[in-house]
Amino acid sequence: MTPLRHAILGVGGVGGLMAACLAKCGSPVSVVVRPEMLDRFPEQVQLESAFGNFSVPVSRAAQVPPADVLWITVKATQLEAALTALTKPESVTAIVPLLNGIDHLAVLRGKYGAEKVIAATIAVESERVAPGHIVHRSPFARLNVSSAGRSLLGETLEGLQKMGFECRFVDDEATLMWSKIVFLAPFALSTTAANKTVGEALSDPNWRDLGEGCVREACAVAVAEGAKVDAESILAWVRRAPPNMRSSMQKDVERGNPPELDAIAGPILRAAARYGIEVPITKKLVAAVEQRSLPS
Repeated sequence: MTPLRHAILGVGGVGGLMAACLAKCGSPVSVVVRPEMLDRFPEQVQLESAFGNFSVPVSRAAQVPPADVLWITVKATQLEAALTALTKPESVTAIVPLLNGIDHLAVLRGKYGAEKVIAATIAVESERVAPGHIVHRSPFARLNVSSAGRSLLGETLEGLQKMGFECRFVDDEATLMWSKIVFLAPFALSTTAANKTVGEALSDPNWRDLGEGCVREACAVAVAEGAKVDAESILAWVRRAPPNMRSSMQKDVERGNPPELDAIAGPILRAAARYGIEVPITKKLVAAVEQRSLPS
């Protein structure tokens, strides 16, 4: 079977990881970069990872080229600007966004149609250290995709799984999307508010209690939204997480970039308000991150 053509919109830590691994699996990969970066972006993506250290060739473009799959891997705060590169959406068979949060699905489906957009999430710590140079820092990469994408992406996920990814197709979209938020929001908010790694936060009783309380609040909201999540299972996973893990929100705040607060915490706060669920710990952590984000 002819390999799928993949385009990557957003070649940061996640996009660069996907580009490198898809190309390593033998698929043609195009990375979409800003026009001013087109001549400066390397012809190969270099990956340092538990999955292997290698460089693979990619094509470069300033606009999204014809593709079977467009992976959107920008920050939620950059989505609107990034979509200006998708000038011919009819030339793309499917769009798979790997953004934090949930609200981007409605935005993309409103613009490009519900059937074109396949829900998916990724859990990983991966960082761009230079253009085209990616360091995959976590020992795992968990890619979950809606079962609606099984026929198109089945072989792609098999290839990624052979490289070391943990891949699953998930039937229920609410469970798929909220399963990430109930882990990511407490992890990102508590590590950013405390300016600690996950191991340091877990070792501090105050921050550990805040993080665990945020998990319970997020799970209560997720269940009200129809997701099948369990707070104890999430907490058990957090306790097993690599102690040196840091969130991308934490890194954004350190670098003076706007954190993805609305994308990550917003769904919890808005759904909690709809259902009358109290989430005081989540609100406290959001306020602490907002305070840390203020210009010094």
